[in-house]
Amino acid sequence: MKNYKLTDFWRGWVIGNFEPSLFQNSDFEVGVLEHKKGEIWSKHYHAIGTEYNILIKGKMIICNQEINEGEIFVLYPMEVADPIFLEDCTVVCIKTPSIPGDKYEVV
Repeated sequence: MKNYKLTDFWRGWVIGNFEPSLFQNSDFEVGVLEHKKGEIWSKHYHAIGTEYNILIKGKMIICNQEINEGEIFVLYPMEVADPIFLEDCTVVCIKTPSIPGDKYEVV
């Protein structure tokens, strides 16, 4: 057995087509993401990837919908993500496929 810390990985991304990674692959990526209440996060979209998100803790608004703890939301290719963090949030994000650079900011 080997132990790791979430802080050993870039922003909580632990599996995917990047380094460091617990399991490097191009099929999907997994991140445990922490966002502080009021954190400013740029509007963005993915041209290819689909994101499956589970809000483990907190409350947020995204795509004009309030998301509460225990809810799941899916963002499809070309759909703009515009998160507003109403509370400290923990999100588990699974994105498929894992393509570095498939993130485009909306100005």
